[in-house]
Amino acid sequence: MEKSKIGRRFEGKVAIVTASTQGIGFSIAQRLALEGASVVISSRKQSVYIRDEHIIILFSFQKNVDEAVEKLKAQGIQVLGLVCHVSNAQQRKDLIECTVQKYGKIDVIVSNAAANPSVDAILDSHESTLDKLWEVNVKTSILLIQDASPHLTKGSSIVFISSISAYQPPAAMAMYGVTKTALLGLTKALATEMAPHTRVNCVAPGTVPTRFASFITNNDIIRNSIEEKTPLKRLGTPEDMAAATAFLASDEASYITGETIVVAGGMSSRL
Repeated sequence: MEKSKIGRRFEGKVAIVTASTQGIGFSIAQRLALEGASVVISSRKQSVYIRDEHIIILFSFQKNVDEAVEKLKAQGIQVLGLVCHVSNAQQRKDLIECTVQKYGKIDVIVSNAAANPSVDAILDSHESTLDKLWEVNVKTSILLIQDASPHLTKGSSIVFISSISAYQPPAAMAMYGVTKTALLGLTKALATEMAPHTRVNCVAPGTVPTRFASFITNNDIIRNSIEEKTPLKRLGTPEDMAAATAFLASDEASYITGETIVVAGGMSSRL
């Protein structure tokens, strides 16, 4: 979205967005920044294998973070980019500490990191798969807020990114959906616990054609079926999710806490 077409609701504020170097997370960080926020983006380390005739060399670096930072800086955005695998306790703490060292406070946290390592039925899922889903999708969201809570300003805002699958977990990603359901409950619980100084809300995206959802959206039959079942007859965009997140994080939503907004083009199992 062009800077001239949006407001400045986050002027002077500091926002952390996890898993934010591409897709929905990147669009959220971009939107908050274009509205005036100093944003801190992060992503897990990226590994690249280079093969020649005899050896495979593994390099770990933060190329994805650096590329995202450059894209945002090219738009005149104030941004700090850090490597942060949310399951790594030290990297989570570094994310918070580096933010506070540079900006002195935290006004907004958007917890966007998620994993979906399997399409197995729940009763066929390995214990290691269940552990990873709960750890990345639920547990680390809690631990991140624990680390950040001493630095949150009065009037701060937290937004969890859930999924429409939280309401009706689909067979091919049922356990993923269950973890996203847990975020709805976490939103309610923390909204009560952190009131009145911090608001806690949630966005539940519908189907968005990102790399994370490519196994669904790259299949023309599945994609067309979803579009046909959606009242607005299209898939969502990262910008749609960013707009809803920005609203909940902004002072325009100052009397909203403990709520989830479904952003799915009208497709929902809720009344």
